Amino acid sequence: MNRFRGVKVLKFALLAVVFVTVLGFVVMSLWNWLMPALFGWHPITFWQAIGILILSKILFGGIRGGRGPGHHWRRRMIERWEQMTPEQREEFRKGFRGFGSVGRPDSASGTTSHPTP
Repeated sequence: MNRFRGVKVLKFALLAVVFVTVLGFVVMSLWNWLMPALFGWHPITFWQAIGILILSKILFGGIRGGRGPGHHWRRRMIERWEQMTPEQREEFRKGFRGFGSVGRPDSASGTTSHPTP
């Protein structure tokens, strides 16, 4: 069983290296295609593209592994939803029907909703 775990780890590491390499070449190609033409900047090397990827990961937190911070909220909402009665679920839905409908006609009153200052 341990041998299969080692194979899985090796496959994952190989895929990670391939993924980072391909992503580095994509960033390098896009940079070298767009930036010199648009802004007059110098082309970059593969390693500089990898550095840009690492910097963007540090600054913006992209390319997350795992489930992320939203997973706990979602699990908690699912648990609450399962404990609700059908009447409570309908009341909950009513509370969210108008959510995000700024500028759209309100179905109940026929008026247009506007944000309040």
